[in-house]
Amino acid sequence: MKQEPLGPGIEFDLIRRFLAGGAPPGPAVELGAGDDCAVVAAPRIALSVDLSLEGVHFRREWLAPEEIGYRAAMAALSDLAAMAAAPLGVLAALGVPSGDLPETAAAIMAGVRRAVEECGGALLGGDLVRSLGGVVLDIVALGSAEGVVRRAGAVPGDELWVTGELGGAAAAVRAWLAGEEPSSVAREAFVRPRARIAEARWLAEAGVLHAMLDLSDGLAGDLQHLAAASGVALVVEEAAVPVHGAAAATGVGLELALSGGEDYELCFAAPAGVVEGMIEGFAAEFGVRLHRVGSVVAGGGEVGGVRLEVGQVGFLRRDGRVELLQSSGFQHFRGS
Repeated sequence: MKQEPLGPGIEFDLIRRFLAGGAPPGPAVELGAGDDCAVVAAPRIALSVDLSLEGVHFRREWLAPEEIGYRAAMAALSDLAAMAAAPLGVLAALGVPSGDLPETAAAIMAGVRRAVEECGGALLGGDLVRSLGGVVLDIVALGSAEGVVRRAGAVPGDELWVTGELGGAAAAVRAWLAGEEPSSVAREAFVRPRARIAEARWLAEAGVLHAMLDLSDGLAGDLQHLAAASGVALVVEEAAVPVHGAAAATGVGLELALSGGEDYELCFAAPAGVVEGMIEGFAAEFGVRLHRVGSVVAGGGEVGGVRLEVGQVGFLRRDGRVELLQSSGFQHFRGS
């Protein structure tokens, strides 16, 4: 069993502290903390957990109860997509104040069921407790993990690709925090994220994936995890980042696409030249496009006069300048 390196940030430093010195998992655990899922052998199962808290991940004035459940479940299922695992189902632990029983609790769980059933799984069980604060929803996703794709595996010369467009969910949050109502497309991006399960499995079956993760914390921060796990450096091209239309309309679309988070699109490394011919077929199959956003380079070399160490990401500006991409994406404990 091994643990993948994580990128920089206060939240991830704390995770490393949690893990340091702990007893190693037993022989049945093939892949432990640090990737998008743990992998348990015999049978080979991918497991991931995702916690949603009222006031942190959502506010009731933003979402209806069914939307709360749907969004939380899709976030957890997206971790299975990140490893091209086939969903088996979810476990859902729900805490709600007494006043939310039974209708609000039932609606939240209806949203959970809709999300997992859309992805081909089932609600397998969970727990219900009284919360003394707001809504707490903890989702455990389980998937069949034959032939999983990990964050480790990108090699110099690979291309970096993403599915869909980035920054739409962040545009909705930006509007709400400013006391405004987001556009319908921005709200949809936040409320109805899609776990790219079928898309990930299609790519895996095509044999093009060297490494992959889902974009939950923002492209800039998540790429640093992929680079660290693979032992490489990355270069992202400003002109190639697919900015969501709702994000572009804010005037800070590139910033939202890089650091906004909660897009739940896939980002993957593939051999140069092999994905280009799949773009049209992928779009016809799933109604979403693939975008090449950059490349994988060896750590310790120079790109545009900037030295990139293992785990670092260079940002190629439109004018040809290369900068070190510093953003670590969304972090819960920033400023704590």
